[in-house]
Amino acid sequence: MSTLVMITLTDPGEGLTEAEILDIKVGVGDTVAINDPVIEVETAKSAVELPSHIAGRVTRVLVAVGDEVQVGAPLIEVDTDADDTSPAPAPADAAPEPDPSAEELAAQAQEATGETAAPVDAAPAAASAAPAESAAPAESTAPAESAAPAAEDEQPKNLVGYGARPSSARRRRRAAAQEGEDQQVPIDRILAKPPVRKLARDLGIALADVFATGPGGTVTREDVLAAQQRAIGDEMPGDGDYFPDESPQAPASLHGTMKSATSQSMNQQSFSGVTSDDRTTRVPIRSVRKRTAEAMVSSAFTAPHVTVFNEVDMTATMDLVRSLRASREWADVKISPLAIVAKALLVAIRRNPEVNASWDESAQEIVYKHFVNLGIAAATPRGLIVPNIKDAHLLTLKELAEGINDLAKTARSGSTPLSATRNGTITVTNFGVFGIDSGTPILNPGESVILGMGAVKQKPWAVDGKIEIREVTQLALSFDHRLIDGALGSELLRDISAVLEQPQLGLVWG
Repeated sequence: MSTLVMITLTDPGEGLTEAEILDIKVGVGDTVAINDPVIEVETAKSAVELPSHIAGRVTRVLVAVGDEVQVGAPLIEVDTDADDTSPAPAPADAAPEPDPSAEELAAQAQEATGETAAPVDAAPAAASAAPAESAAPAESTAPAESAAPAAEDEQPKNLVGYGARPSSARRRRRAAAQEGEDQQVPIDRILAKPPVRKLARDLGIALADVFATGPGGTVTREDVLAAQQRAIGDEMPGDGDYFPDESPQAPASLHGTMKSATSQSMNQQSFSGVTSDDRTTRVPIRSVRKRTAEAMVSSAFTAPHVTVFNEVDMTATMDLVRSLRASREWADVKISPLAIVAKALLVAIRRNPEVNASWDESAQEIVYKHFVNLGIAAATPRGLIVPNIKDAHLLTLKELAEGINDLAKTARSGSTPLSATRNGTITVTNFGVFGIDSGTPILNPGESVILGMGAVKQKPWAVDGKIEIREVTQLALSFDHRLIDGALGSELLRDISAVLEQPQLGLVWG
């Protein structure tokens, strides 16, 4: 007798009420154990894997990649009394006629490899929900030579799988026809390293859609990016489709150039539901970018912002950075001006502790905090996130630099945990990496201060009555005027600037 139990979307915390499905790691008929990851979701803060709280066999997958679901919504149905040796159940309401194109691709795969291809699942709802790369076994990440030896004269094969989402099958068949490729390889034979699989998942590309050019038919990072560009091209015709007879210098070609630039920009992210015509492209607002926008609007129209600016002579700080980089003790640590700026901010907070506060509207209280969880704003392909370094006020400069590097790497890989974004108190953002001199940063909700750092540039500077070329940056400090008045905010920025101009003050004040 079967006992069917639902795995639902648990509350991710932080007041979040919904999440987007990034990856489905199981399919109908799969067995799962307690704590096995079954689904990966993206919230406003981070991407997280949801484990199963039960053991059994999957009977239904109720969501698809790209769906936005509410907290408490059912995701997967599991039969906890299923016999592992019995055939997988095939619910009547989830078993329409198989996709003929999927069967055709499976047959081609069997002929090309000489192996028995896995039967096409008669439940397309589950197949369409599970990304192709999730079917790859762990050993498929081993070196290509051991997993799939190639003949001496064999050229890298294009790996085109079967059983992927219907929207991907059309692109796959078209691309295979254009390339003149007849080779078909089952999905479980796709070779790709874990970082490449992660990139494909982040960009919304099934590895079955990717033409592999690596050794032994291994999918490379460049192959995934090329596949994303082709996918965008399916939705948006190229320049020649608009103006086949126009020269590149003709004014009309500007339209195609702008469209191409849009395609390249979109290539950095995963989009579903994109629509395009000759003059516009519409992209649904979802996941991190949607939540970031909501938070910024809430912050901008809740906390009265004030921003003060100051140009700072960073010559001594840059000399310190160069000295540390040359030091043997710092050989394994990436030190940047941002780390020194962050340390200067922490020293200045010690001298002005009243700035480290939050406004509790419901309790009508100001909450002064005796710790600093220092946020580091990070631009990622999914949007802006702000993970924070816990108890940063207790760290040495080297520990702070290591913490910043770790946060940046984790954010770029898309694996920032939700806990890393909670309980931030004050944030640093570096728009100088884009060559920008200054800006007016917006506070993270619940925080009192955000410090923006511009690009460090050589400028003429008055030193002891003489003009010298110095390394200069501009700092922008935004603060909540309910908590911090102009005098206190200016004193905080003054102290930050003083430490950057004379780093030895950090020893005296810190």
